[in-house]
Amino acid sequence: MDKKQDEALYIIERKIKAYITNLFCRCFYIFPLQKNKIVFTTFEGNGGYACQPRYIAEELLKRNHNYEIVWLVNNIDRQFPNGIHKVKNTIGNRLYHLTSAKVWIDNSRKTYGTAKRKDQLYIQTWHAMIEFKPVGKFRGKLFPKIAHLVSEYDSNLADYVISNSEWCTNIYPEMLLYNGDVLKTGSPRCDIFLDERKTAIYKRIRQDYNIPQEANIVMYAPTFRGGSQKVSRQVFVETPTLNFDKLLQSLKKKFGGDWYVFLRLHPQLAAQMKNMPLSEVAENIIDVSQADDMNELLAATDVLITDYSSAAFDAIIIPIPVFLYCNDLKDYESDRGKLMWNLRELFFPLAETNDELVQNIQIFDSKKYLDDVNKFNAENGVLEDGKASSRIADVIDNFINES
Repeated sequence: MDKKQDEALYIIERKIKAYITNLFCRCFYIFPLQKNKIVFTTFEGNGGYACQPRYIAEELLKRNHNYEIVWLVNNIDRQFPNGIHKVKNTIGNRLYHLTSAKVWIDNSRKTYGTAKRKDQLYIQTWHAMIEFKPVGKFRGKLFPKIAHLVSEYDSNLADYVISNSEWCTNIYPEMLLYNGDVLKTGSPRCDIFLDERKTAIYKRIRQDYNIPQEANIVMYAPTFRGGSQKVSRQVFVETPTLNFDKLLQSLKKKFGGDWYVFLRLHPQLAAQMKNMPLSEVAENIIDVSQADDMNELLAATDVLITDYSSAAFDAIIIPIPVFLYCNDLKDYESDRGKLMWNLRELFFPLAETNDELVQNIQIFDSKKYLDDVNKFNAENGVLEDGKASSRIADVIDNFINES
């Protein structure tokens, strides 16, 4: 049997499962809608109290409206604040809580076949705004048919998708297969950069990880390889080729002070792996992959190194220097598709080797970098003013109050 036949059979199998899921969802319609109930999910349940949904939930909790906030999570050991009811993301729990909740908040796709009532509100926050990786139709022939079906299905369920820029709003029809209402709110997960960056969080993260208060932190956050494949779903990571000794020496030489490394896996990987695989381990290298929320850590970070993660575009809101280390650029584009941006034309210094990374750090011009960041944000209509969570909470409040 060839790959096309395998894919065709897989799609038929998924459609049958989706049909059954839809039927089961509708069976749960016997339970009435609970007006004050809101269900949150991150990364298909693999995430915890994190990403865009976290900061929307925090804003709702501050408003003290006595909403019942339910969080579907695969790992029930995840920690949540008071006021949030964590629920194991089993099929039965998921169907009951989704069909009985007035509002859904999610940063990834709903299960194919999920049914939504007409009196429910679904806000899709997505887990990236401006990004490098091609998504949806931008993947061209590399966009699997099943991924197209799942994406289109979920987008048809959504009442709103949030955006932080004109760039995002304009590409959503191709990227997310979405043609509905877009809320240009900013990124809730970036609110933290503007509210508490240099106060409590910057200090607390150092205290939590036993790092001296005067020390600097560089975060290394590579994205995952893989994703939605034609007949299976996989994510995988290889041992980083980054030379951490050279990196730390270079940062100290350029910026001064002592430096620590935060290692951060993507949440989909972190759910499967306890630690990032490393060929070298040192006291000043700390694996923070199991921490729920990356942006809380990023708020305490002084430099970010990544490859194709949208975290780069989050970090410029702080703003901090971002260096790209892409030692597999050609292979990545061959597997994933042409990137959304020409990396060599962006303001992020690009390196494909450790020596290039060291050189980029040494010649880094902070003034030019900030000028380029401001120009980029202006040209792409970026809105990040620390009020994104509040704007979305207003939408939720108005919907519930008017129902």
